Amino acid sequence: MEFVMMLYPPMASLVDKVGSSYLLVNLVARRAREIAGHAEEEQEHLDKKPVSMAIDEIYSGKLTLKEDE
Repeated sequence: MEFVMMLYPPMASLVDKVGSSYLLVNLVARRAREIAGHAEEEQEHLDKKPVSMAIDEIYSGKLTLKEDE
């Protein structure tokens, strides 16, 4: 029996929103550190992991990359 883990949101759709897997990893990591740091400063309990929250922000379009001019 083969175990297949389904990712949600799909990795391909996240990469499409950002442009490359390299940028996606960097954007998620940077935003997750911001979320964790803010929660620690405010002594807030997070219901989800900061990485999951960052991925949700990218998938929903709340977090995007700005192009440098």
